[in-house]
Amino acid sequence: MYETIGLSVAAIFTLAVFSFLYKENPLYRFAEHIVVGASLGYSIVVTYQRVLYPRLVEPVSHGQELILLIPAIMGLLYVTRFFPRIAWMSRYPMAFLLGTGMGVAFPYDMQTLVLRQIQSTMIPLYTPGAPWFDTLGAFVIVFGTLSAIIYFFFSKPHKGPFFGFGSKVGIWIIMIGFGATFGFTVMGRISLLIGRVQFLLGDWLGLLN
Repeated sequence: MYETIGLSVAAIFTLAVFSFLYKENPLYRFAEHIVVGASLGYSIVVTYQRVLYPRLVEPVSHGQELILLIPAIMGLLYVTRFFPRIAWMSRYPMAFLLGTGMGVAFPYDMQTLVLRQIQSTMIPLYTPGAPWFDTLGAFVIVFGTLSAIIYFFFSKPHKGPFFGFGSKVGIWIIMIGFGATFGFTVMGRISLLIGRVQFLLGDWLGLLN
C-alpha cells in the first residue's frame, strides 16, 4: 500500500514538473517549491548528523578540540546577512572561504587543467608501426591545441599564413569542442527523460514489460 502511494506521489510530481513544457502554472510551482524545500530540509538534517555533530558538537561538548569554535563562529557570521545593521560581518567568512578556496584549488586546477593538457599535447606525431588513426589522432591533438592557443593570442594580428590560418583552424577546433560538450549534455538530459518515461509507463502504469 505504502509503495503504491509513493509511486503515485512520484508520478504526480513528475507530471507536474512536465507541465512546465506547456507553460508555467501553479501546479509546476507547487512541485518546484516542494522539491526545493524537501531537498533543503534533507540536506540540513544530513549535514547536522554527518558533519556538525560528529566533527563539532561532540568533540567540543567533551572539551576536546576547542579550536573548532573558531570556524563555528565564522560560520555563524553568515547569519548576520539577515540583519541589515550587522550584515557587514558576513563579509569576513565569505572572504576567508573564497581566499582559502582559491588557494587550495589553484594548484589542483593547474595540475589537472593546464599541466595535464600540456603533457597530453607533448606526444610524438608519428610512431613507427602505429596504425594510421593513432597518427591522425596525435596530429589533431597537437595542431588543434596549437591552433586554439593561436586564436587567443591577441598581441599580433590574425593575418598571414601562420596566425591567419591558425586562428581560423582554432575557431573550428573550439566550436567542435563546444558542440561535443553540448551534445554530451543533451544526451545526459535525454537519458534522464527516458528514465522518467519508463517510470511513468512501467513502474506506475505497468504498460511496459
